Amino acid sequence: MRKNIMVILNIFTETRKLDKVAEDLANLPEIIDVYEVTGEYDIFALAGVDDIVSVRNLLKNKILKIDGIRSTVTSVILHTIKKDGKCVYE
Repeated sequence: MRKNIMVILNIFTETRKLDKVAEDLANLPEIIDVYEVTGEYDIFALAGVDDIVSVRNLLKNKILKIDGIRSTVTSVILHTIKKDGKCVYE
């Protein structure tokens, strides 16, 4: 099901809790994809929600309550140019 708002979550975790954080994120219905990554962040996740209030609720009431998450950097996708290897015009 396509959601109205797609959100990119870059997540910093406590190192020893990385696997559990990834598992907890994957169990949230709003989370579409979860990746353990190299670089500045520990986890990259993609979420889909219905509206901006749902973005706030997801962050405040679910993601930031997961034990082991230190902080997040969140971006809302404004426009999709290419997806799944194909140019799209949304």
